[in-house]
Amino acid sequence: MTLLALSRGWRLFAILLLGFASGLPLALTGQAMQAWLTIDGLDLATIGFFGLVGVPYTFKFLWAPLMDRFEPPLLGRRRGWLVLTQLALAALLWWMARLSPSATPQMFAIAAVLVAFLSASQDVVVDAYRTDLLPEEERGLGASVHVFAYRLAMILSGGISLVWAGQWQSWPRVYETMAAIMLVCGVLSLFMLPRVSATLKPLASDPKRELLGFAAMLGGVVVGYWLARQLLILLGLNPDDSNRWIQLLFVLGEIALALPLAAWAAKRAGFETLNRSLSSYFAQQGAAAFLALIILYKLGDAFAGSLTTPFLIKGMGFAQEEVGIANKVIGIWLTIFGAFVGGLIMTRLALYRSLLLFGILQLVSNFGFYLLAQLGKGAWGEVMMPAFDWGIVSLAQPAALDCLLLVVIAGENISGGMGTVAFVALLMGLCNQRFTATHYAMLSAFAAVGRIYVSPLSGVLSVSIGWPAFFLFSIVVAVPGVVMVWWLRTALTRLGRPQVQGALDD
Repeated sequence: MTLLALSRGWRLFAILLLGFASGLPLALTGQAMQAWLTIDGLDLATIGFFGLVGVPYTFKFLWAPLMDRFEPPLLGRRRGWLVLTQLALAALLWWMARLSPSATPQMFAIAAVLVAFLSASQDVVVDAYRTDLLPEEERGLGASVHVFAYRLAMILSGGISLVWAGQWQSWPRVYETMAAIMLVCGVLSLFMLPRVSATLKPLASDPKRELLGFAAMLGGVVVGYWLARQLLILLGLNPDDSNRWIQLLFVLGEIALALPLAAWAAKRAGFETLNRSLSSYFAQQGAAAFLALIILYKLGDAFAGSLTTPFLIKGMGFAQEEVGIANKVIGIWLTIFGAFVGGLIMTRLALYRSLLLFGILQLVSNFGFYLLAQLGKGAWGEVMMPAFDWGIVSLAQPAALDCLLLVVIAGENISGGMGTVAFVALLMGLCNQRFTATHYAMLSAFAAVGRIYVSPLSGVLSVSIGWPAFFLFSIVVAVPGVVMVWWLRTALTRLGRPQVQGALDD
């Protein structure tokens, strides 16, 4: 084997390792955490509010410039941030395993927010490291390896974890196991990741000004949060009111005032890297309309998927193991299949037509959840899954899988995977090459807005109107995204056909 082949193999191993480490924490503050909260006896509305722990994923572009600008001592550029975030994630997951969602919900939520923050930060560095490490001719292969490893980790943390939790009868033990896996990733990153080129220097900007701008932005968030809270209290509302709609009003009001104040503070303090990249994006024609499309396109999917795990376990009475196998293990493989099919279709269809077709399919797939809520468990019979032993997970006895559940999961994941292909192509087409990292971080953050912020509304709404009406509502809110695609058809046609290979991990 030549030195060139060994060097390429080392780089691809690094991408495989980082793809896995990047995908592992996502479900641990999402669907896996929801299953833990459900088993621990929390009500649906509270579980919905817990969805807000993923807020850092929607703001990662705000601190991404700092991770570009500063280099941890001794550990090297990029690799230093990767090792630090992975070791900190391992420690936080171990801490979460020591907490009880029902006994100490606030402390548990703080731990989950910190995990999401470090996970989002790791994603920023992984994307940058992959770009810096791989030569242009290896980026397609490297990106494919990343996607595979990312999805494999999601199967482990979002699917197999539910099987383990059912077999072990212990969610804390599951999170301890995930902490140990993340610790191994951190150690491997420390000793086995190749350094990126020494010619890749930090951004040229005043480091003190960057830190001052970031601090000012955080100050704007705190002041906006406090002002919104005090204003609502002056109006006679109580943040501790048992009425979930009033609690939701406080959350949305605090976010609505905190964001503009944070943007104003960053601009006034001179957070240059962020300010220049944002100005570059909003200088594009139709920038605001495209942001609206990014938020709306996956909104129906976000509503339908925000409480899928509590719906299946608590609402429909499925066992954790069955949900883990059907919704996460089989479901994620179907998402990969849908993404592959969507990529093939996009070689024939332009971006606009692909977005329109896949958007309609996503909308229709939500009807499956309505059908499941109406007909109930066992309506279409069951299929037996044979016993298996894959080393890391096993099924001692054959288990029955609900046929209607499998059909619904198949429709939702295949259409969702197809939509993701076109959606990521849209994000890539909107990036200015001078600010690709920050632009993509910002656009993907806006794409996560629906997934994060609909969760508290979903919890309150599902309790108020019931599951069947809730899923009909998810179909209705999917319509504006499809309409926006049609409305922007001329602008979308101008974007052409961006390359989508390897970008399916968002």
